[in-house]
Amino acid sequence: DHPALPKVEDAIGKPLSPYAVTKYVNELYAEVFARSYGFNSVGLRYFNVFGRRQDPDGAYAAVIPKWTAAMIANDDVYINGDGETSRDFCYIDNTVQANILAATSTNPEAKDQVYNVAVGDRTTLNDLFNSIKSALAENDVKYDKEPVYRDFREGDVRHSQADVTKAKN
Repeated sequence: DHPALPKVEDAIGKPLSPYAVTKYVNELYAEVFARSYGFNSVGLRYFNVFGRRQDPDGAYAAVIPKWTAAMIANDDVYINGDGETSRDFCYIDNTVQANILAATSTNPEAKDQVYNVAVGDRTTLNDLFNSIKSALAENDVKYDKEPVYRDFREGDVRHSQADVTKAKN
């Protein structure tokens, strides 16, 4: 629930969901293992990862494959809230690169740190809807429906944008 944007690694708010708590607890465990056992690690905070072959029907289906599949099937697309909620979407290839760099770093200053893995920008859900619709149209998939707006989802943050300066450095 920390209101500042972009999100920097050392400014942590209060987790708003059980999922957010598990992410934070992992970082706490890493810190304790480093202090207690000398076990070094690198923490990576992924922001809305998307990419090829992502399952639109899985338990943790992300919005991009879910909406893409719905549009291809000419089903309704649901947006929680007014569509002005924004996210920092990160392509899977960038996430893979961050993992490889974290796993192979020989820089001792990189150890026992947490890094944001993201683009460093944000896209509203309304803009995302229109972008997917346009990309499908370029591939001869026509979708003429408007999104169906629902209530905001409990536990969702309004805006998410990462500061990726630390990861770049």
